[in-house]
Order: sequence, then structure tokens, then C-alpha cells
Amino acid sequence: MNNSFSESYKKAGVDVTAGYKSVELMKQHIARTMVPGVLSGIGGFGGLFELDLTGISKPVLVSGTDGVGTKIKIAFIMDKHDTVGIDCVAMCVNDIICCGAKPQFFLDYIACGKNIPEKIADIVSGVAEGCVQAQCALIGGETAEHPGLMPEDEYDLAGFSVGVVDKDKILKPDTQKAGDVLIAIKSSGVHSNGFSLVRSVFDVNEEKLNMHFDDLGATLGETLLTPTRIYVKAVMSLLDAVNVKSISHITGGGFYENIPRSLPANLAAKIERNAVQVLPIFDLIKRSGDIPERDMFNTFNMGVGMVVCVDKNDADKAVAAIKAAGENAYVLGELVESEEGVIIC
Repeated sequence: MNNSFSESYKKAGVDVTAGYKSVELMKQHIARTMVPGVLSGIGGFGGLFELDLTGISKPVLVSGTDGVGTKIKIAFIMDKHDTVGIDCVAMCVNDIICCGAKPQFFLDYIACGKNIPEKIADIVSGVAEGCVQAQCALIGGETAEHPGLMPEDEYDLAGFSVGVVDKDKILKPDTQKAGDVLIAIKSSGVHSNGFSLVRSVFDVNEEKLNMHFDDLGATLGETLLTPTRIYVKAVMSLLDAVNVKSISHITGGGFYENIPRSLPANLAAKIERNAVQVLPIFDLIKRSGDIPERDMFNTFNMGVGMVVCVDKNDADKAVAAIKAAGENAYVLGELVESEEGVIIC
């Protein structure tokens, strides 16, 4: 590999040696994610992972893929690149845990206009931190330099994760019934959804992002770049503590789109508006953009990252288990017989 160099390719805009330097710089971050089961280092043609199937009689693989979306524009403006990787991991692993699967490994894909090794290493440091939080391994990835297709100072980030669950333990929404309780697990902020609307509301630029807002207790940029919470530890603990019937990851589409994905057609989530612990950033977005409340709940998580459904007799135990795992949780509402999907009243 040390002999690999093409002056012609470099003149065309792709410096393969920058890619090699990026790999060297990111190795220290990737090393933090190594868990039992990793059989290969980075640099090969595929990442090898040996599944530990102890206690799993009917293993089912569950996969999820996503990116960071236009939140990445905030990182460009602020020139801060070490947190979007956490978002990328979160958007994938938070999806696959909704059926009860435990994430095993993650791979990322970075497309950039120009490979600046230090910047790529910063991005991967965030991916690695996300994998540590998700208790999974970063076993590979790809960095692709796209001169002429993307501006030199921009990049895009996506990835995917694979988890495993025993077939007999896959969450079964059809076990839900009217009277079951919905529990909210709090978000850390906007997470990684709705940023096209956020950027439209604030017309974001460096000056605007550096503005300090008393009700946020931080600058707008710091608040918007707050990484997405990763709920793997809390959900795995919850699954051990009570019988969980369904889990919804509140992403783009907010309450109205995501909660019904985990409900049978004859049941709806009845949520008391006053029960929702809305974070200050959402009040600021609503006020600044004069956005109807219905649209807010149909776009953002509003402070609720996950919604868990359990039997009403398990509600207190479920909240306690989530809090013991380091997340904040509270009762959000209940299931009722209706075909409306979500009722906020």
C-alpha cells in the first residue's frame, strides 16, 4: 500500500495517499469499539464478525440504515465534525432495537469533496463514540472522494447496523390492548430529523448559530448539534425487566407518523398534551417560525425520543428500569380503541 500513488489521479482531484492517512488517524478511534466477535481489522474487503448465539435458539438478523440528513449543514457552518457520527449510529441502532434486537456491528460511508485526513478522523471519532454507546463494533466503512460532484469542504455521512434477536423474543405489537400504558424516553433535542424546517425557520448562518439564547442555556448552534441519544443500554435493560409490547423510535414524521408504525389498526395512542415534556428548543422553533402545533408534533420528536408500550401493571417498573439505565422516562399516555393512530388532547 505504501507504493500506491497515482500522480494522474491526484491531478484529477483524488489523492489516494490522503485516504491512507485518514485510515491511520482513525485507527485509535475504531479500537475503542472492539467487542468480542470482531475477527478482522479495518482495511480488508469485508468486516468479519462472529455472532455469540448463547441463549438464542432461533437467531434473526435485523438491519437498519440511515444518515444524518441536513443537520450536517450545521456541522459545516460551525466547523465541528466530531458529533455527527454519533447521530449516524443513533439513527440506525435506535431503529433496530424497536423489535428487540441488540446491535452487533456498524459500518459507515463518508462521501467528501476532498479528503482532509484530520476532518475524516474527526467524523469517525464520533462514529466510534456512537458505537461505544451502542455497545457494538465499528468493523469497517468507506471514505470516497468525489471531486467535481461535491464542494471540497463538504461531505455526507451514512451507515448501517446489524443486530440479532431470538425469533421468539421479537416484540409483538398484536399483543397490545386498550389500557396499555405508553412511556416516553426523553430526547436530547432535535436529534437528526426536521432540519430542513429548522434551517428554514432560522435561516442559519454563522452569526445566527453563535447567538446565545437564555431559554436554551447555550448558543443555537450548540443546541442544534447536540447528538442524538442512543437508547440501546436503556432498552436492553428494559427488555430484561418487563414484558415490552412495542417500541417506537420518534424520528422524521414525529408522533403522528412513527407511533402508529408499532400499533395494530384498531388501537390509537392517546396522549395528554400537558404530559409531554417539551424541550425549550421546540418552543423556540415553534415561536420563531409561527408553526402550528399539529405540524410540530408531525415533524419533530418534541422531547420524546422513544415511546414504549407496556401493560399498565408494569408501567412503574418500566420507568424505574429506564431511569436506572441512565435515561429519563415518564408516562405519556395510553392505548385506546380507535383507528386515528394518534390522539393528542
